[in-house]
Amino acid sequence: MKQSIYQRAFSLAVPMMIQNGITNMVSLVDNIMVGKLGTEAMTGVSIGGQLIFVFNLAVFGGLSGPGIYGAQFFGKKDMDGVRNVFRLKHWIGFFVVLLGFLIFLFSGQSLVEFYLQGESQEADPALTMQFALQYLHIMLIGLVPFVITQIYASSLREVGDSIKPMTAGIVSVVVDVLLNWILIYGNFGFPALGVKGAAIATVAARFAECLIVTLWAIGQNHQKIYHTMKVPVSLVRIILPKSFPIFLNEFLWAGGIAAMTQAYSQRGLDIVAGLNISNALCNMLNVVFVALGTAVGILIGQTLGASQFEQAKQDAFRLMLFTGGISVGLTIILIAVSGIFPEFYETTPTIRNYGKWFIIITACFFPVQGLLNALYFTLRSGGKTLITFLFDSVYSWVIPVPVSFLLCRYTAIPILAIYTIIQAADIIKVIVGWILIQKGIWVSNLTTAETPA
Repeated sequence: MKQSIYQRAFSLAVPMMIQNGITNMVSLVDNIMVGKLGTEAMTGVSIGGQLIFVFNLAVFGGLSGPGIYGAQFFGKKDMDGVRNVFRLKHWIGFFVVLLGFLIFLFSGQSLVEFYLQGESQEADPALTMQFALQYLHIMLIGLVPFVITQIYASSLREVGDSIKPMTAGIVSVVVDVLLNWILIYGNFGFPALGVKGAAIATVAARFAECLIVTLWAIGQNHQKIYHTMKVPVSLVRIILPKSFPIFLNEFLWAGGIAAMTQAYSQRGLDIVAGLNISNALCNMLNVVFVALGTAVGILIGQTLGASQFEQAKQDAFRLMLFTGGISVGLTIILIAVSGIFPEFYETTPTIRNYGKWFIIITACFFPVQGLLNALYFTLRSGGKTLITFLFDSVYSWVIPVPVSFLLCRYTAIPILAIYTIIQAADIIKVIVGWILIQKGIWVSNLTTAETPA
């Protein structure tokens, strides 16, 4: 019996939800553990994590462009094309790692300083800087295994296998939680390393995840893919022009999030600490619509690769509404726990209150974010990477980033009101994206340059 598009989406998305959910659960536990060390430690790790987040999104963007072709080649049953895309991802990954390592190593302190410009009665900026740099410098060691894992995991998902990345992710989570408990507080006779312990645990978990994925590949004889690392120049010339806007988009989008956080920090480090509490919880639940969005892109890409254009259009609208509807349920859950979660942190009542209201505001716009994810991945599945670049990161740097900076710097509007305004600005993107989907400009088979008649 043929599965419905919803069943196919769930069968692909649920393992991703489990993997990312468990990973974010670990981040949540890490966050709470570090939060028990004090406001400065929590804020320093939050700032360091924000910078690593930009790198992670750059990796995601760099690999996603070739991934569009990987999904369509698989839909076309062209396994040589799938293998060439896999090899190209290695070259892109190497470039992103080298760039990220150099930036963090030589400009890490300057980047952290951007977040320490606001005054605060609750946190010591110098101590926060110390913790942020401790965390960031150790995390550099984990950049390479992270990229290798993403190359394998993204390629497996493009061919419909999200179980193996999930399994490796679960193991890494166990390693991370155990080592956090041991190294942060000094259990089992180990020294209490605090923030350094949290970073070491995360890096060790990334190596564990990478090792499991690569060993599985060797066991399945997938090492034969490496008999050459050459990629046909003709294919590179086709893929890279489509891929670069995605890489640039993810990098600039993540940079935009970091820039808005920096704008909010002008109102004080208390705001950064409150956002950290909110993000720790909200990231736990947004894995649902993020995974669904990724599944939408893969499924629609496979359908386009098979030149089933009308089916792709029908599935796109069904999945977009489906994702938006599920996000409403997530909103209810977040609001229900918004008053309880901040109490887990050893910080001030002011910061806990900020955390509570940031959670509530973010939750109210979860349906918007869910719909946006599905819109974005649908447009991208047909190779409209320039449009998604304009639609996503360019919009962020033209509207939310400057508006947040101007409102925080030059007005007396309360920070919670500013945060609400910035979140609401994404409604404009939903309207524009919906119009683009309706027009069908995204419908094309990239492997044959075929479009609907």
